[in-house]
Amino acid sequence: MSADRYSPQEIEPRWQAAWDSEGCFTARVDASRPKYYVLEMFPYPSGRIHIGHVRNYTMGDVVARTKKAQGFSVLHPMGWDAFGMPAENAAMAEGGHPGTWTYNNIKVMKGQMKPLGLSIDWSREFATCDPEYYGQQQALFLDMLEAGLVYRKNAVVNWDPVDMTVLANEQVIDGKGWRSGADVERRELTQWFFKISEYSEELLDALDGLKDWPEKVRLMQANWIGKSRGLQFAFERTDGQGEIEVYTTRPDTLMGASFVGISPDHPLARELAKRNAALQAFREECAKGGTTAEELETAEKKGFDTGLTVKHPFDPDWELPIWVANFILMDYGTGAIFGCPAHDQRDFEFATKYSLPIPPVFVPEGTEEAPLTEAFVPAKSEPVRFVRLLAGSEEQTGEAAVDAAIALCEEKGIGKGVTKFRLRDWGLSRQRYWGCPIPVIHCDTCGVVPEAKENLPVRLPEDVSFDKPGNPLDRHPTWRDCTCPKCGAPAKRETDTMDTFVDSSWYFARFTAPHANGPTDMAEAEYWMNVDQYIGGIEHAILHLLYSRFFARAMHKTGHLPQKSIEPFNALFTQGMVTHAIYQTRDAKGRAVYHFPEDVELKDGKGFLKDGTEVEIVPSAKMSKSKRNVVDPVAIIDQFGADTARWFVMSDSPPERDVEWTAAGAEAAYKHLGRVWTLGEKIAAMDPGITGEGDDDLKRAMHRAIDDVTQTIEGFAFNKAIAKLYEFTNTLSRTKASGAVQKEAARVLAQLMAPMTPHLAEHLWHRLGGAGLVTLAAWPKADPAMLVDESITLPVQFNGKRKAEITVPADASKEEVEKAALADEAVIRVLAGATPKKVIVVPGRIVNVVV
Repeated sequence: MSADRYSPQEIEPRWQAAWDSEGCFTARVDASRPKYYVLEMFPYPSGRIHIGHVRNYTMGDVVARTKKAQGFSVLHPMGWDAFGMPAENAAMAEGGHPGTWTYNNIKVMKGQMKPLGLSIDWSREFATCDPEYYGQQQALFLDMLEAGLVYRKNAVVNWDPVDMTVLANEQVIDGKGWRSGADVERRELTQWFFKISEYSEELLDALDGLKDWPEKVRLMQANWIGKSRGLQFAFERTDGQGEIEVYTTRPDTLMGASFVGISPDHPLARELAKRNAALQAFREECAKGGTTAEELETAEKKGFDTGLTVKHPFDPDWELPIWVANFILMDYGTGAIFGCPAHDQRDFEFATKYSLPIPPVFVPEGTEEAPLTEAFVPAKSEPVRFVRLLAGSEEQTGEAAVDAAIALCEEKGIGKGVTKFRLRDWGLSRQRYWGCPIPVIHCDTCGVVPEAKENLPVRLPEDVSFDKPGNPLDRHPTWRDCTCPKCGAPAKRETDTMDTFVDSSWYFARFTAPHANGPTDMAEAEYWMNVDQYIGGIEHAILHLLYSRFFARAMHKTGHLPQKSIEPFNALFTQGMVTHAIYQTRDAKGRAVYHFPEDVELKDGKGFLKDGTEVEIVPSAKMSKSKRNVVDPVAIIDQFGADTARWFVMSDSPPERDVEWTAAGAEAAYKHLGRVWTLGEKIAAMDPGITGEGDDDLKRAMHRAIDDVTQTIEGFAFNKAIAKLYEFTNTLSRTKASGAVQKEAARVLAQLMAPMTPHLAEHLWHRLGGAGLVTLAAWPKADPAMLVDESITLPVQFNGKRKAEITVPADASKEEVEKAALADEAVIRVLAGATPKKVIVVPGRIVNVVV
């Protein structure tokens, strides 16, 4: 199987066929072996993968192959996150069916992935749009409904008027729909919700146990869950028409109150708007504004004076005006706040705009009370001088002040201390076709009735039309119209489908038994769960991971996962992106026109199209199909081979950082692998009986390489592992050791390279006489005795300046080191006959000569 030169196009398909023939990557339950479950976040089938995907999947593959060699029974599956608006948009734009578009894309993307030689068990593949998958998701929904984890209510939601669907807060970017770009509106609709808020405390507390998750991800989740302790109390209206309940995390600033603000969706605002056209117009204007707390924080503050007032709880003669404010959300706290503009920048901007009072509670120590130009929010230990204190309170700041204010208010009967969470229940209803149907039926007699499980899956109808806006399911009478499973009367199906986050919130569990008759097989789940290593982008740090953690708990409660799996991912790694320069020209109107890298020729730092037009080179950025700065892995494989692509994306930078793909980098990786191939062929042709010198040195280098590569792979430092392989390759290429030792070392090199470059490793292993496939060979183990250096090199300093170095036995005593140093020719020259005042030996590190 040798050739005159390195030819990945010839060797890679051959070894992939050999792996398939042997069933190397089929995951099997084996009670005699430890298991290892490695999973990359599965892709959306948008059309094509690029080198950024290759990096992600190669990381998982390196881990999977290493664990397999180390004796683990490995589960490494792949599937497709296949529902969602892009498929519907494509059907609307191009005609046809979303399913056709989706499955065609899956075929293309799988065709791109297969040549990479990933150790994936393709027998477990599924797409979330497969009825077999979403039918089990419907079964889960029904179980969760029965367990009280799903409910239905009216709610104010983000509404995309173009896509005509509800959007999650995270799908609203700068007040616009993430797909359509349309201004998002707030509407009140009847929606289905998962009761994730019931687990707020548990989801927060459990973060401390996720030791193998990035700290930044745990912090992001903690902030999203948003636990806070504050005071809940009520302002009495001066017109005697009731109260306005408020929740505040800063009760210590009550004496700085300037106004009471209520959400445009607050019941009082709604009631007043019925009789006030101007207020109703203001509410409608707010409905078109930002929908997330973050957006409202930075948006222009707008308000409407209701003309009503409330009494301050500590002074009934102190009246505060009630304003409707655009920056207050109804779904956090009570939908009402008291404004303290002196110590909250948002309130300050509002009060300044509407000329409301700005009374400070405290000022910087050593200053007098004076008009503020911005809110004064003191640093944690910054000293302050109090101007207005709650009657009966002490001068305290920070958490102590909040706790004292809560205690004082409780003592006076003004309110009570409560703990709240920012986390809201998960609204899962989406008004679109291409999603998992919600398996409930609406009956005029029986109300909302769960579909019978024996009728699952509730399949999406194939004969739909996208020629009109809105959800095709709403106007599909043969699908929508049905009979009630409870009373048999005519009824209608729920036409909302599930948020696609639901599809990806339990797929990891389905992979353990993708063909089971239920959502999971508990015996398989007991063996394979948890996911030992999860790999994916930081952009999924909050919602996907939080929803998956909730779903794992819900699946345990409903009998589909064991107790151990309520935290489904033992370790998480968030990889960096692969970036590439953007090549663009300008059209007649000055708009950017983007060009694929393969259409651009680089010369002397400049880029040119085939017709000679010079392109503008924009600095490297995240690969994006819209910017066309994507690199097709198929093109790279055709030119350099899959191993080159794998080697390059693993070698250039730490995996958690971004890496820039360059043609020069790929070329260098290819040349190195060619040198490894040549070296392997040379050693393969060597007579093992040839004697040489330096056998022990090569063996030590080999065992050091085994130890280093093993540790760096375990530590996700793949670039360091490759650096060690470069070092070992160089050692092997220079050695004059015997033929037998060189062959042994070269076989070990093949084994250590196998996770990164599996095809080349198989070729070398075969040529060097390795038994069977290197993919099935046991991982080499380092001999601890060979890791101990027989000699070490120590620097010799004179009055702190390095002048020489000596090599001594590793176990040499201080006296022996000092003697060796003073006998060294370079040291003798520096001393020039003088006697040193002192020689200080730091064992294993340095020799200091004082003259």
